[in-house]
Amino acid sequence: MVATTPSLFAPETEVGDAPAAARPDDGRVGVLLPLPFDQAFDYASDRPLAPGTLVRVTFGRQPRVGVVWAGRRGTPPPAAKLKPVDAVLDLPPLSDELCRLVERTADYTLSPAGAVLRMVLSCPAGLSPPPTRAHVVRAGPAPDRLTDARRRVLDRLADGLPRVPADLAREAGVSDGVVRGLVDAGTLALEDLDRDPPLARPDPATPGPALNPEQHDAFQAIARRQTAGGFEAFLLEGVTGSGKTEVYFEAIARALADDADAQVAVLLPEIALTLQWLDRFARRFGCAPVQWHSGLTAAARRQAWRGVAEGRARVVVGARSALFLPYRRLKLIVVDEEHDPSFKQEDGVLYHARDMAVMRASLAQTPVILASATPSLESRVNARQGRYTHLRLTERHGAAVLPAVETVDMRTDGPKPGRWLAPALVAAIDGALDRGEQSLLFLNRRGYAPLTLCRQCGARYECPNCTAWLVEHRYRGRLECHHCGHSMPTPDRCFECGAEGELVACGPGVERLGDEVAERWPGARAVVLASDTLTGPDDAARVVARIEASQVDIVVGTQLITKGYHFPALTVVGVVDADLGLKGGDLRAAERTYQQLVQVAGRAGRADREGAVYLQTYDPAHPVTRALITGDKDRFMDLEEEARARAGMPPFGRLAGLVVEGPDLAGVVEAGRLLARTAPRVEGAAIYGPVPAPLARLRGRHRHRLLVQTGRDLSIQRLLRAWIEPLKLPPKVRLKVDIDPISFL
Repeated sequence: MVATTPSLFAPETEVGDAPAAARPDDGRVGVLLPLPFDQAFDYASDRPLAPGTLVRVTFGRQPRVGVVWAGRRGTPPPAAKLKPVDAVLDLPPLSDELCRLVERTADYTLSPAGAVLRMVLSCPAGLSPPPTRAHVVRAGPAPDRLTDARRRVLDRLADGLPRVPADLAREAGVSDGVVRGLVDAGTLALEDLDRDPPLARPDPATPGPALNPEQHDAFQAIARRQTAGGFEAFLLEGVTGSGKTEVYFEAIARALADDADAQVAVLLPEIALTLQWLDRFARRFGCAPVQWHSGLTAAARRQAWRGVAEGRARVVVGARSALFLPYRRLKLIVVDEEHDPSFKQEDGVLYHARDMAVMRASLAQTPVILASATPSLESRVNARQGRYTHLRLTERHGAAVLPAVETVDMRTDGPKPGRWLAPALVAAIDGALDRGEQSLLFLNRRGYAPLTLCRQCGARYECPNCTAWLVEHRYRGRLECHHCGHSMPTPDRCFECGAEGELVACGPGVERLGDEVAERWPGARAVVLASDTLTGPDDAARVVARIEASQVDIVVGTQLITKGYHFPALTVVGVVDADLGLKGGDLRAAERTYQQLVQVAGRAGRADREGAVYLQTYDPAHPVTRALITGDKDRFMDLEEEARARAGMPPFGRLAGLVVEGPDLAGVVEAGRLLARTAPRVEGAAIYGPVPAPLARLRGRHRHRLLVQTGRDLSIQRLLRAWIEPLKLPPKVRLKVDIDPISFL
C-alpha cells in the first residue's frame, strides 16, 4: 500500500510551511540566523535574493552567516535602521524542502527555528571556500634533455591528475629538485588548486550478491516507487542475518543509476563503530561513502559538508545529524536499526531522527526505508495502519539458521557466590573452545562494578554532581560517573569511617566478567569490548578484524557488539543479566530489552555453524524471555501494543516531558509549582507532577519533571505553547520540553 500521511503529520502537530518564494519588499530580506531565535531579521539588499540563499550579515557587532528566509518575520523596523547584507556566499541555496524541514522541526519540537538551522549550518568551516595548495600540472612539451628521473615524473602525470610537488616526487621516486627543474623548463607549472582531494563517486553498476526471492520481492517493491516517483515509507523487517542491508544497497544503486545527480542519506546508530558496514559498502560500490559523525577531523567535516552542499557527495552515511545536511537532490533516505534509541537527540533540539527522516522524505517526495530486525512499536503500528509499506524477510540468508535460545534460571542453577557465569553457560563455552569456535558474553554495563561500598559502615561512593553511584573502572584505577564524567582515583580507605581494606565492589561490569574469563580459561584469547576500552574507530577496527580472523576466542562486550557485526565462527552467546533492562519505570523497557537481546542473540550462528544463546535470568516466565525462546515476536509485540492502547500511551496517545532544572533547588521547586498552578484544564489531557526526576541532580543542576499525556486528537504542541510561553521562570531556571520522550530520567 502506498503511504500517505505519516502519523508525524497528524493535524494536531500544528506544523508550518515556509512560503515557496520570497523577494525583497522595499529592499528588505528576512535572514534567519543559527541562533536561538524563532524569527528572521530584516536586512537591506540591493538585489533580489532567493529563499535559502546563504548570506553573511552583521548581527549586533558580530559577523554571522544566515539564510534568506521567506517566513517568520517580526515587526519590520524602520528602513533607516536596516543593516545591509554584507555578502552572498558562493554556495548553492538551501533547498526548499530543507527550509520547510527546519520550519516543521521547530514547530513540532517547540524549538526556535534558528536553533534548528544551527544543525544545518553545523560546520562553519564548510561555509568558506576550501583552502588551496600549489599543485603540479603538465604545461608544455618535454625538455630536450629527458633523463630517466624526468621521464618517471612525466609518466606519473600521464593520468592528467594534478599532484602536490612533494607527493609527485615521492610517487616517481625522485628528488624535489627534479620536479622543480621541470617547472623551470616550462614542462610543468604550479597552480593553486583546492587542498581537498575529489570525492569518490560510488559505482552503481558494480554487481552485488544475488538476492534470494524474499529479498528480490522487497527490492522490487521499493524499485516500483523509485520508478513512479514520490514519497513512500517502507518498513523493512527481517530476522538477523536475513540480508536487509543488501536490499537497501540495491535501492541505493537504483537511485544512483537513475539520476546522475542523486544523493542518498543513510543513518546508522553509532556510526564510528560500524566499520564492517563501511567495508561492505566499499565492496559493493567500489569506494567508501562520505561519512558524517562526531569522530571526524575538522578537515573531514568541512570536506563532507561542502561536498553535500555542492552535490558532489552522492552517498552519505552518518549519525542522526546527517539528516540535516544540505543535500541538493535527495533521492533516498535509509534509517538502519530504526528502533535504536540513539536516534533520539537528548540535548539542544530534542528530535527523533527516524521520525524526522520520514518527514524529510515526505517533503522531498522521495522514498524512505526503515530497516530493523525488531521494529519499534510506533513503526509496526504505522505499517499495520497502512502508513508504511511493510516488507518482511523471514529467513537468514544462505545456509545460516537462527540460533536456539535457552534460559538459565539463576534462582536454581546460578553460579557460586563471587562468580557471574552459570555452569550451563560455562559448559557451552568449554564446548565452543574445544571446537575452535567463538563465544560472546554480553552485559550492558561498563566498568568493573556499578557500586563501591564499605563493609564496615555501609558508606557508598556517589557522584558529587549527579544522583548516581560512581562506577569502578579497575583497568584505569578510578571511580567514574557515567553522566557527568566526574572521576577520582579508586581509594584504599573509606571516606566515612577511614577503614582500610573494607571497600568492596558490588555487582559485575564487563571488566569484572573479563577477569572471570581470564581466570576460568587462562589459555583463551579474550577481549573486552566497550566504549571506554577502545581508543577510537581505528582501535575498534583492529579488534573487529581480530575477531573476524578468529584471533579471539571469547568476546566480552556491551551493546557496541550488537550492532550488525558478522562473525562467522561465533556460535555461543551468553547474556549475563537478561533482566537488566527490565528494571525501572520506562514504558518501553520490555520492548527495548527484547530488541536488544534479539540483536545480541543474532550474533550467533550467522554462517554454516549452528548457534546457541543462553539467557541468565531470575524470571524465566517474563514475556520478553518467553518471546525470545519461542521466537514468537508478533505475539509479544501484540501484547505490548494492547497494553499501550489501554493506557493511551504512544503510539495511541501523545506524551511530552517537561524538565525544570537549575543550580538552586528552591528555584527549581518554585518553577515546578508555577507550572502546576498554571497548568491548563483541558478535556483529554492529563498533567502529572512536578516531582523530582529519577536523576534529581545532573551535572550539578537540580531537576524536577512533569509529564503531559493527551489523546491523538488533541494538539499537544498548541496546548504546551499556550501554557508555557507566557510564564516567567525564576532566574537561572531552564525549562526543557521533550515531545515524544523516550527517556524518563
